[in-house]
Amino acid sequence: MIARCDIAVVGGGPAGLAVAIGCALRGHDVLVLDQSTWPIDKACGEGVMPEGCRALSELGVLSELDPAERAPIEGIRYLRADGLRVEAPLPAPGGLGVRRTALSAALAARARAAGARLAAGETLLDVERTAGGARLVTRRRVVEARYVVGADGLGSRVRRALGWDAPPSGPRRLGLRQHFRCAPWSSFVEVHLGDGVEAYVTPAGPQRVGVAFLWDGDRLGGRASTERLVRRFPALAERVAGAPVDSTARGSGPLERASSRLHDDRFVLVGDAAGYIDAITGEGISLALVGAAALSTALDAALRGGGAAPLAAYARVFRQAFLRYAVATRAVLFVARRPRLRDGLLSALALAPGLFRHAVGAVLRPRAPAGPGGRLVGPGPLG
Repeated sequence: MIARCDIAVVGGGPAGLAVAIGCALRGHDVLVLDQSTWPIDKACGEGVMPEGCRALSELGVLSELDPAERAPIEGIRYLRADGLRVEAPLPAPGGLGVRRTALSAALAARARAAGARLAAGETLLDVERTAGGARLVTRRRVVEARYVVGADGLGSRVRRALGWDAPPSGPRRLGLRQHFRCAPWSSFVEVHLGDGVEAYVTPAGPQRVGVAFLWDGDRLGGRASTERLVRRFPALAERVAGAPVDSTARGSGPLERASSRLHDDRFVLVGDAAGYIDAITGEGISLALVGAAALSTALDAALRGGGAAPLAAYARVFRQAFLRYAVATRAVLFVARRPRLRDGLLSALALAPGLFRHAVGAVLRPRAPAGPGGRLVGPGPLG
């Protein structure tokens, strides 16, 4: 079977579906391929920061989300084992905790309504260039497209097939996510700090909290499990004691991935496939959505005869957004790995809470302008 389209998107997560929505709304024939079936689950902290919320609103996705699968996030709170806490509100429009499967379902529904075609159960086997574009080979079909978008996550098959994998620069970080069936006790994301491991608690519905653990692979010996990790945080363990688990535990890692390039004349990467450092600042979904908005605009321009310039402009937008994310993420990781520095900094911030509010606002305040027709184009002009 041969399928033809303007844009083939490999990967049906938030980044891939957001690209599909943006391009389909502009009148292009888009085919999204994923090896899983929608809605797709994933190990994820499930917190969407303000920039991501604005992007979801621009895409028309927020209205598709099931209220039973979402909860507002008003701020972020760091908690130390001795009870000290430092917190700050999120900048407008605030954040959202949403079950990953609910976000997947809403994005998929919006993509279909926009006119994109979604194909599940498609495992990518090969990619190649052709005279007029690119060809993908899956277990079920051959796809011929003018452009191919690699949106297939941390272990991107597209990135690897193109030879664009680059070695990460940081330590091997791992993650584990589990949900509990209980009412959230806070509208803040809580970050519980431990020795070599952190726990991130996110409200993900009126009767659900998600807990994501992150740790350095060389600092936590033995097999990781939800039970073992929860016991490292007595205050959290007390909160979820007796609450039934509400999902299958899912792990992820190593988290940091890098790409030697973002695009050529026919292939382009977006989302985690384009590069990722760590989930410690909770910006992964927002970064993916900002990149997807910029890429949608770029692909539209390229398909209308813009040549190579639009994809180069997308790369500039992505790198600008990624640099902001990278600076904040590496700074937080540097502090988190040094308990004495971390504890001293938290003690200082507890005495000067305005500094923490300023830092949260500076890092998480939305900066992406709206483009023509109100569509988000990314944190900088595409020219």
